[in-house]
Amino acid sequence: MGKDFSLSETDSSAATSGAGRRIGVAVARWNEVITERLLWGVKSHLAAAGVADSDIDIFRVPGAFELPLVAKVMAGTGRYDAILALGCVIRGDTAHFEYVAGPAADGILRSQLETEIPIIFGVLTVENRRQAMVRSVVDDDVAGDNKGAEAAETALEMIAVLEAVRAG
Repeated sequence: MGKDFSLSETDSSAATSGAGRRIGVAVARWNEVITERLLWGVKSHLAAAGVADSDIDIFRVPGAFELPLVAKVMAGTGRYDAILALGCVIRGDTAHFEYVAGPAADGILRSQLETEIPIIFGVLTVENRRQAMVRSVVDDDVAGDNKGAEAAETALEMIAVLEAVRAG
C-alpha cells in the first residue's frame, strides 16, 4: 500500500500556512457590496495564515463572466501559487443567471486544469440578496459565514496538496 498524503495525516497548520505564498485575486465588481465582503474574508483569512499583504495582488473585473479569462492569464504569468475568483450571481426573473453562473464555473475549472495552478471558485450563486449577505458575513456577531474566507483556506490547502503530489 502507498502513502496517504491527506492533510489530516500531516500538521494541518503547516500544510495551510500562507507564509511566503503569492496569491492572486480576481474580484467581480457586479454586486460589489457582496464581492467586497468576500474579499474582506479572503484578506482576513490569508493574513491570519501568514500571507503578507504585499504578496496578494487584486484585479477587478466587470462581472463573474469575466473571471475565468483574467484568472487564466494570472495563472499563466507564473507569479501566483493560487488564484481566487470572487463574484456573486443572484438569480433574477430572466435566464441571465444560467448564462453567467455555469459558464463562469466551467471557465474557471478549465483554466485551472490547463494551467495546473489552483483557481478557486469563490462565486456565490444565490437566489436572493439575503442569501448572499448570509454567505459573506464580516461581523462575528452576525449569524452566517464568509465564503471568501473558505475560498482562501481552500487555496492554501490546494497549494499544499499539489506540492505533496509533485514531491512524490
